[in-house]
Amino acid sequence: MTGRRRPLPTRPFGLLTGAVTAGALLLSGCGALPGASGGSREPVTVVTWAPGGGSAPDAANMAGMTAMAQAYGRWINARGGIDGHELRVITCDEQDAWTGAGDCARKAVEEKAVAVVGSYSRHGRAFMAPLEVAGIPYIGGYGASEEEFRSYASYPVTGGQSALLAGTAEQLSHGCDRVSLVRPDTLAGDSQAWLLRTGLKEAGRPLPLDIPAAEGATSYDPEAERALSGAGTTGGCVTSVLGDRTETFFDSFRRLEPEGTAVRVASVLGSVEQPLIDRTGGRDSPFEGAYVTGWYPPPGDARWDTMRKVIREYAFGDNRIDPDDTGVQTTWIAYTALKSVIESMDESGITAAKLTRALGQGVRADTGGLTPVLRWRYEDMIGSRSYPRVVNSKVTFQVVRDGRLVAARKDFVDVTETMAEASATR
Repeated sequence: MTGRRRPLPTRPFGLLTGAVTAGALLLSGCGALPGASGGSREPVTVVTWAPGGGSAPDAANMAGMTAMAQAYGRWINARGGIDGHELRVITCDEQDAWTGAGDCARKAVEEKAVAVVGSYSRHGRAFMAPLEVAGIPYIGGYGASEEEFRSYASYPVTGGQSALLAGTAEQLSHGCDRVSLVRPDTLAGDSQAWLLRTGLKEAGRPLPLDIPAAEGATSYDPEAERALSGAGTTGGCVTSVLGDRTETFFDSFRRLEPEGTAVRVASVLGSVEQPLIDRTGGRDSPFEGAYVTGWYPPPGDARWDTMRKVIREYAFGDNRIDPDDTGVQTTWIAYTALKSVIESMDESGITAAKLTRALGQGVRADTGGLTPVLRWRYEDMIGSRSYPRVVNSKVTFQVVRDGRLVAARKDFVDVTETMAEASATR
């Protein structure tokens, strides 16, 4: 996945920001969490990691994910924990580095974590092997590494960027006579082009003009000119999936776009999100009218109300957390799924082995409608060669209207067929 994130202002914090202590402070004199039936249920330790924003110009910053995990821990412990278990949340700064990812994974092993939950790392090979050896499940990762959709220790809550590209193809097939795709000149970018091509071909639409581009460019004028030429002056669409550089591309595109043309633009969450739209002018941003494919309902959907309330009451003004950020949302969903699974287990002691067994045997994880109900049995996986661990290949269609991401279609859209076809024919 190419979704690098632009560094955000944040307070520096070290490799380990430590366990949430609010749960311990809330323990009553008899050793039970408020609301729990007694002291017989053992604490549950989990780890969440993400890069906190390094010094390199392109270093990813997803510190809102670890901050969301801490806020969730405070909130759930104030309510009696998860099924009576105090939730001990340990966070780790992955530093957007191979060594940092490995260090965080080893910390999870040292702390005897039952799971790694709602985390972000592009370095899947560095962190997944230690988790596999220790038998620690990786639940609800952001999807920034290929291993999250391949490893038997991974339990993804989305179909990753592949699902987004397949969804973009379907969304564009309904309203675009021609499509230009600007994507990274990388192997991951090649996969993006194949998915879009497969989806448009299935819909009987012309194949897209494929425009590879350098990920680190400061200007995309040549690519913008080619995209405009391929889309034409009316009825065409231009989609760009360049992570943080998507904004740079569309700056070039809008500057070069002739007056009077009617070219629709499109992208995916991770490349275009509500914070980016706000920062670039809201309803006057270059993304006004854009199609956006996402994993979850748009930010204003009522299904996010509980998360927003928790942030208001338990994040204590932590400015790392933006409720409109997809990383923050992913962490919330991962913890919601964990809660659902642990409650269904009804165990006095939760271990990584017990949790893994429950996940493999088909326990259902309800995320409050933010995703379809999730199950990770073999028969729940789409079973394609490229995405063997994907159980949720549904996406949402959104559009930028008056500076806000809103639903373009009410329900989730299933893109399993496109993903399976692209995997089989590549």
